[in-house]
Amino acid sequence: MASAESNAAVPAAPQSAAPAASGIADPGALGLAAFAMTTFVLSFFNAGLINESVENVVLPLAFFYGGIIQLLAGMWEFRRGNTFAATAFASFGGFWLAFAGYSSQVAPHLDPAHAYQATGLFLLAWAIFTGYMCLAALRTSVAVLAVFVTLTVTFVLLTIGAFDQSTSITKAGGWVGLVTAVVAWYASAATVTNSTWKRELLPTWPLA
Repeated sequence: MASAESNAAVPAAPQSAAPAASGIADPGALGLAAFAMTTFVLSFFNAGLINESVENVVLPLAFFYGGIIQLLAGMWEFRRGNTFAATAFASFGGFWLAFAGYSSQVAPHLDPAHAYQATGLFLLAWAIFTGYMCLAALRTSVAVLAVFVTLTVTFVLLTIGAFDQSTSITKAGGWVGLVTAVVAWYASAATVTNSTWKRELLPTWPLA
């Protein structure tokens, strides 16, 4: 599939108002790391920094790390009673699995004259989902909100780039996707570092 097919990936690990279930560690750092790494690699291709002839390197990462690991993180968040993070991680785990399937099994068989419309529709649906998740993210933290805002911009740019068949807009989406990945990596680093040190070393600026 052409590099305009996606970026992001998102997930985020907000602070949950519900108490954590006994014996269940916070899966937020893991889910955010899976999202960040997969988004980072794909965004290099969307931004035109690496030749798209080797773009399939993204597929195993999208399937195993961005897909399966995020899906597992989402299930653990359900167990912890964190509806926002569960919905985000599980959904974007599904997104990456769908991306891997679409890129490898569906896109190569689409009518070349209209394939861009399928890609645009795929991205538009995820832009809508990510956009309304920003509303819920207003009750999490600045770090998590920043992930969702930049991810929404990424999806919107990639959607426009796909429908307009515009390489320049797609590249802009790729650059914003790289910013999204860095922000998500920071949120992941803050979550795992603060949890390990049992105090705040890296701030996330809670909003709730």
